[in-house]
Amino acid sequence: MIICAKNELENLKKNLIPILTQDYPDFEVIVVNDCSNDGSDWFLRDLSVEYKNLKVVTILEHPRFKHGKKFAVTLGIKATTNENLVFTDADCKPASNQWLRYMQNNFTGNTEIVLGYSPYALKGGFLNKFIRFETFLTALNYLSYALKGIPYMGVGRNMAYKKSLFFSGKGFASHMHILSGDDDLFVNQNANRLNTRIEIHPDAQVWSEPKNSLFGFFSQKFRHQGAGKAYKKQHKIMLTIQVLSGILFYALLITLIVLKGQWWLIASVFFIRLLAQMLVYIPVLKKLKYIDLVWYLPVFDFIYYIYIMLLSFISIFRKKVVWK
Repeated sequence: MIICAKNELENLKKNLIPILTQDYPDFEVIVVNDCSNDGSDWFLRDLSVEYKNLKVVTILEHPRFKHGKKFAVTLGIKATTNENLVFTDADCKPASNQWLRYMQNNFTGNTEIVLGYSPYALKGGFLNKFIRFETFLTALNYLSYALKGIPYMGVGRNMAYKKSLFFSGKGFASHMHILSGDDDLFVNQNANRLNTRIEIHPDAQVWSEPKNSLFGFFSQKFRHQGAGKAYKKQHKIMLTIQVLSGILFYALLITLIVLKGQWWLIASVFFIRLLAQMLVYIPVLKKLKYIDLVWYLPVFDFIYYIYIMLLSFISIFRKKVVWK
C-alpha cells in the first residue's frame, strides 16, 4: 500500500494504524513523507519500530527542484517489493480491516487495475451535502462505465494496479507535466475492458474527510479538471455529451418558463426526467451509502450543472495550481 503525505501528521495519527493492521497475511505499507515540516518524520520513525511492515520514504525540500505528487508516487512505487499496489491518501480511513483483502481478491486472470470507491464522511452543512452528491455522480460515472467495459478514470483514495503495468506503461511519463492525474490519467491511459475490475463492497470502501470550505473544494476541483483535458478523445466526447445533455435540459426548462409555456408541459418534462433519475439513483445511493441525498436530488441536480459551468469558466483564467 502506498500513501503520499505532505504535512499530514494529524491525519497519519488518525488513519495509519487501521491501514497497518489490515487482516492480510503479507503486505507492506509505504509512506512517502514528501517534504513535511510538521513532525511527520519523527512520528513515522517511531511507528516503524513498532510496525515492521511500515517503510518510510523521505523526500527532502530542494531550493531549486519543485515536484508534484506524481514524483512522490513514483518513488513510493520504486520502494515496493510486491507486484500488487494499493493506493490511498493520508486523510483516508478504510471502512474495515478487510479492505486490502477485498481489493487483492480482484487480481485474478487478466486483471491489472482495480477501481475502488471512496465516499466522503457525513458532516453538517450545505457544502458537505453537495460535495457528497458530486462525489456520488463521479463514482456513478466511472464505476458504471468500467462495468460497461469503458474504464476511463479512478480515484487515488482507493484504487490498485500492478507494478509491472506501471513500468510497462512508462509510469506518468506522458502526463508528468500535468500537476494532477496520478490516479485518473494513469487509469485513462492504461485501463481497458479486459484488465479492469471494480470493488464496492462496504468493507472495501475508504472513507475520506471532505473539504470544509468552498475555496478548498474548488481548489481541489481545479486540479482534477486540469487532468480531464488530457483524457482520450473518445472519453472527452462521451463525458461532454453527458454534461451538455443536462445543461440543455435545464436551458429548455427555463426557456419554457420564460415563454410562459403550459404549466402541465413544464411539470411533465421536469418530473419525467426526475422519475428516470430516481429509478437509477436510489438503488445506487443505497449501495454507496449515500441514501440521505435522495431528498436533495432535484435541487442538487440543477446546482451541479451551474457548478460545472462555473468551474469551466473560472479555469480559463486560472493558470497556477499546486499540490499542497
